[in-house]
Amino acid sequence: MRALVRALEARDRWRARSAPPPDDHEIRILLLHANGMGGTIRTVLNLAGQLARTHDVEIVSVVREREEPFLPVPPGVRIRYLDDRLPRRKGLLSRFPSRLVPKDEAAYHWFTLRTDLKLVRYIRSRRGGVLIGTRPGLNLIAARFAPPEIITVAQEHGNLSSHRPLVRKQIIRRYSRHDAVVTLTQADLRTYERSFGKARRAMPGVLAQVPNATPRLNGGVSPLTARTVVTVGRLTWGKGYDLLIRAWAHVAERHPDWTLRIYGGGPRQEKLQASIDKRGLSDRVFLEGPAADVGAVLRDASVFVLSSRHEGMPMAILEAMSKGVPVVSYDCPTGPGEMITHGHDGLLVKPEKIHALADALCVLIEDEDLRRRMGANALETAARYDLDVIGARWEDLLSGLVARRRGLPPGGPLACEAAATDERDAEERPGPLDAAALDVASAQG
Repeated sequence: MRALVRALEARDRWRARSAPPPDDHEIRILLLHANGMGGTIRTVLNLAGQLARTHDVEIVSVVREREEPFLPVPPGVRIRYLDDRLPRRKGLLSRFPSRLVPKDEAAYHWFTLRTDLKLVRYIRSRRGGVLIGTRPGLNLIAARFAPPEIITVAQEHGNLSSHRPLVRKQIIRRYSRHDAVVTLTQADLRTYERSFGKARRAMPGVLAQVPNATPRLNGGVSPLTARTVVTVGRLTWGKGYDLLIRAWAHVAERHPDWTLRIYGGGPRQEKLQASIDKRGLSDRVFLEGPAADVGAVLRDASVFVLSSRHEGMPMAILEAMSKGVPVVSYDCPTGPGEMITHGHDGLLVKPEKIHALADALCVLIEDEDLRRRMGANALETAARYDLDVIGARWEDLLSGLVARRRGLPPGGPLACEAAATDERDAEERPGPLDAAALDVASAQG
């Protein structure tokens, strides 16, 4: 095995010497399941559509378990599927767990030996352009196997502290091989800086913060007249809907004519419905399933609530604000505190406080004038995250990475935001390979 590893590293040294100048014409974005639903998928599609105006953009979906995408694919964006699981026969390798993704990674159960091999084969086949990963498992594989002529970007869609300890350890160990690590919030950016420093590990080439963009949704601005509070997100423990249902029991006592509608699907649906029934809220709280048209849902709401235990930068907040809907949110790590100005465009509540969440919801329910003022301010806040604004920041980031690889000084906002370190040594990539992917990686290299 060691001989094969040395051979692959020698191959990469040769590739580094003969590689053409780096560029960002081709952009490939690694995504777990492009045909699913969720905040990460929506933000990746938004970003891909914006970049497709000036780049060749392809989303590389690791798996496919749904015939068609749940969300609309922007013009100019292609989707490639590596592990198509729609056929009934999935192959022998799908029976074995991943050897490359940490077992503590939240999406570990999605990965198999088959996805390992498909990913390594695809990554090793690239001959230029930019490769963007969107979750730790994908970013770690890209860090280990991307050829030296590829510019790699690790995008953080959650926050470093939300990952389990073994995953965080590997992130700090391997992310320095990326050209850039991009966080959604300044708070998470500082956490990454502290963590690399504490571990005495080299920083990535560039460490920068670029927030999500406000998507352009169907429908107009909400009139804020419906006696409805909504939330949108996967039915998972992290979204805190168990806490929200308990809080709504107190709201319902004071305002029985208002309803809470929870849009999303997920593994906790039965438990949440049981909690609703137990509290006698079956005619006040509704699990609506996934929202096919988020714009229409928000247009018919008067308040948006976010009850998450942790977040990256919740897209749902920006979506609500773009419809002029004020937000009540737990001030969880990370995101809400940087997006919401308390008392201006929404209300922030101490995390996981049931009565405090109920009281904040009642404030906006009872004060229509305040609700309307905050809704108007929310529209202004959302405009700061317009796709064109955020797209320009990504363009600046990517052009800066190309310039950095070519030995030119980067300019623009990137120069101000980046935490630059010494240039990455091309020989450092890839690191020791797992036996599961070695043969394929060598063959494709």
